[in-house]
Amino acid sequence: MPSIAPPTPAAARRVRLDGWVDPEAAFLALFPSGDAFWLDSGVGATAGRSWLGGAAGPPLLAEDGDPGEVLARLDAELAAFRAPSSGDGFALGWVGWLGYEAGARLVGAPSAESPLPDAAWLRVDRAVAFDHGERAVTLLVGAEAADGDDWLRRTADALDALRDAPPPPPPGPVTPGRQAQLRHDRSRYRALVELCRAAIREGDAYQLCLTNQIAVPGALDPVEAYRRLRRGNPSHHGGFLRIGETSLLSSSPEVFLAADPDGHVSTSPIKGTRPRSADPDLDARLAHELVASDKERAENLMIVDLMRNDLSRVAESGSVVVDRLFEVQSYANVHQLVSTVTGRLKPGLSPLDAVRACFPAGSMTGAPKRSAMTILDALEDGPRGVYSGAFGYLGRDARLDLAMTIRSIVVGPDGATIGSGGGITALSDPDAEVEEM
Repeated sequence: MPSIAPPTPAAARRVRLDGWVDPEAAFLALFPSGDAFWLDSGVGATAGRSWLGGAAGPPLLAEDGDPGEVLARLDAELAAFRAPSSGDGFALGWVGWLGYEAGARLVGAPSAESPLPDAAWLRVDRAVAFDHGERAVTLLVGAEAADGDDWLRRTADALDALRDAPPPPPPGPVTPGRQAQLRHDRSRYRALVELCRAAIREGDAYQLCLTNQIAVPGALDPVEAYRRLRRGNPSHHGGFLRIGETSLLSSSPEVFLAADPDGHVSTSPIKGTRPRSADPDLDARLAHELVASDKERAENLMIVDLMRNDLSRVAESGSVVVDRLFEVQSYANVHQLVSTVTGRLKPGLSPLDAVRACFPAGSMTGAPKRSAMTILDALEDGPRGVYSGAFGYLGRDARLDLAMTIRSIVVGPDGATIGSGGGITALSDPDAEVEEM
């Protein structure tokens, strides 16, 4: 008897609402608690898209130290629920993060054990989409979503009420008196920079992305903290993820990996930083200094070569190219040196195969990747956790968009942590690296 193929899952139902609602007001009203996400293109955005939603059931967690199992389950669910493309953006599916230690396990490099899940993903069968360019709000719901019709009515009514309501008040002032603690103080971090340079001189690495961690003890409201963060440092790949007792608050400017349903993949590593200035002339000089710096260009180029190599493992022969090299992108607080590498997946491979080949991103490890990670594990004296991993979405149409978990705060029941660091090369100035960190 011939086999009967399972029915193709339908694309998400879409209901476009009248008028515009601010995503911040919508998130505060619709998701005051529980597992939830907000993929946020930034304050006052005039282009791009944002999405917010809750979870359809318990999250996928790598609590047993096996992130590969989570990726395998995501691959299996993608194959089972693969839906036709519905245009640009998130078409329902999964939203979550991969921590740095997940990457170490995938690469086979040593790492400290993180107290947080190395992978955490929410299944999403309904969401609210915001098109900032068109000022349009659309409700998305999967055909299998329980009480989908009721959810559409309830959510439409709640958002309709927000159009006549005053905007949410700004976040309150920061509570004074919290004592931030560096894992490595300035003098120790400077000494670690020198150890990195010594390892590079010995030929054990070309570049090392040395990181540090700031810990802030005490309970705090992660939503209020994120509202401050997005105002102070808006970004096209910001995000708020609340999974269990852990919240990720990010204003990341760096795209780790993006893929479309046709198998085109890209990565945009950032290496090279200068501060912004309120003085336009000085600001322009700082941007020029960044792109003209031999050290910053060398640092960026090493990571470009590493990402080209990683993508080539899963891309069709000859398809991997550098589309942009040494482009200055300017954000609220910093200028960054950005390059973009693209390719096309080999037939039969999924976007998660690209994740396996490229994660963790070379911009957060150094090169060669496994050697760099081994050296850094001996120097950093603790896990990175969610920081320097990646977060974002995997759509049912096989569209993927993952940002680097940088410019981020991770909030738990007892406090918050912030990761920071920079790429070390033979040309690094130790004092300048301390300042960048």
